[in-house]
Amino acid sequence: MLQPYTKPALTYAEQLLKLQSNGMIISDEPAALRALASISYYRLSAYWHPFRLRDTQTNAALDAFEAGSRFEDAIALYEFDQQLRSLVLSAIEHIEVAVRTQFTYHLAHQHGAFGYMQAKHFHPQFNHADWVKKLAEEATRSKDAFILHYKSKYTNYPTLPIWMLTEVMSLGSLSQGYKGLRNDVKITPSGEGSKQIIATHFGLHYKKLEAWLHTLSYVRNVCAHHSRLWNRDLAIRPDQQKDRNWLPPLTPRNDRVFYVLLVLRNMLQSLGKADPWTAQMTQLLEPVCESKRWRSAMGVPDAWKTHPLWG
Repeated sequence: MLQPYTKPALTYAEQLLKLQSNGMIISDEPAALRALASISYYRLSAYWHPFRLRDTQTNAALDAFEAGSRFEDAIALYEFDQQLRSLVLSAIEHIEVAVRTQFTYHLAHQHGAFGYMQAKHFHPQFNHADWVKKLAEEATRSKDAFILHYKSKYTNYPTLPIWMLTEVMSLGSLSQGYKGLRNDVKITPSGEGSKQIIATHFGLHYKKLEAWLHTLSYVRNVCAHHSRLWNRDLAIRPDQQKDRNWLPPLTPRNDRVFYVLLVLRNMLQSLGKADPWTAQMTQLLEPVCESKRWRSAMGVPDAWKTHPLWG
């Protein structure tokens, strides 16, 4: 039965006392108070949640913490997650720019500067009108100098040439636009259309690129909003591949961050940027992955460093 929310706001000292009364070890109270004042109790609660005891009947989390649970360990997980998001965002940036470039180049050369405005270039089930409306909103929000210059000189603002548009287009809109492209248009002697050509640049089938862009758009939003990534159950997950390397037991699950890391490495390889990023990510993961508990939380297999898609 639903009930009103009546929990009161607590001072930082009261928050600390609540944690201690539930069994959390606070070895440096001034540092813990500074953390609560700069990060917030509610945000940090996601990182001490795994340390809470469970009801033996329902498996529901209890207020009390496991014996030996330390505030510093929750902070360490929080800081690890910050670095994880930073490296994931770095990889997504490289991939996003490359996809923008390919999308712009092939649509511009096939259909011209404003060809994307014509619904005939997209499959019939695609909601082209809504997509174009969203693009206009993104262009209007931009305060970039090149957009303001275009607005002051040309008559069809906020309709922009595609090479300008993709500079202010969100990854979500880019993902939708790519998915909406017709896949039955042939522009090469071998029978490929722009959708297939773009995917080939990354060594992928167009359906796989569709799915991966959709997931990466979601993951980018998670990171951009500073939300927890390290043990998140992905709301938008990539389709599992038929290749055994992407399936259990080599890759335990597709709803956790390790699957996304494999996607990022795969796409970075086509751009010649995989090795330095993988080295940085491996260095970050190593201390956390010493714990089977945290490996499982991220969907990381035991022999992850020798995984055929990682090593």
